[in-house]
Parts: sequence; structure tokens; C-alpha cells
Amino acid sequence: MNARSNTVLNVEPNIADHDAFYEMLVDTHQDLDDEQSKMLNAQLILLLANHIGDLQVLREAFAIARRNVEAGPPQQ
Repeated sequence: MNARSNTVLNVEPNIADHDAFYEMLVDTHQDLDDEQSKMLNAQLILLLANHIGDLQVLREAFAIARRNVEAGPPQQ
């Protein structure tokens, strides 16, 4: 188990092919209703959190995501 480590959440761009990732994400949600789409997102979160396995990294990710949602959409 990785309950404690010095790993830091990587918030820098880290996906080699951004377009392919976005296409895969959109395609995965294709033809799902709102409830199914929410369930898919929940499944992805749990699967990827399990893969990461580092509670400190997950805690940091949750905090950043929460702050971003509370701040609202970026102003342009």
C-alpha cells in the first residue's frame, strides 16, 4: 500500500496525444443517457484512483478539483 509517499500530483500536461484522449473520452460517453454518463465518470474515477494508489496524490487531486469547481468557469 502507498498510504504515504513524497509523490506530488503532476498537473503539467502529460498526455502525448491530447486529441486522441479527448476523442476517446467523448466516444466512451457516446449514446449514454445522463445517469449512465455519471456512472461512467464514477467508474473511471474509481479505476484511476485505484491505479494511482497514493492517498496523498489523490487528496491533492480532490482538493484541486473541488477548488476549481467552487471557483466556477474561467472568465474570458
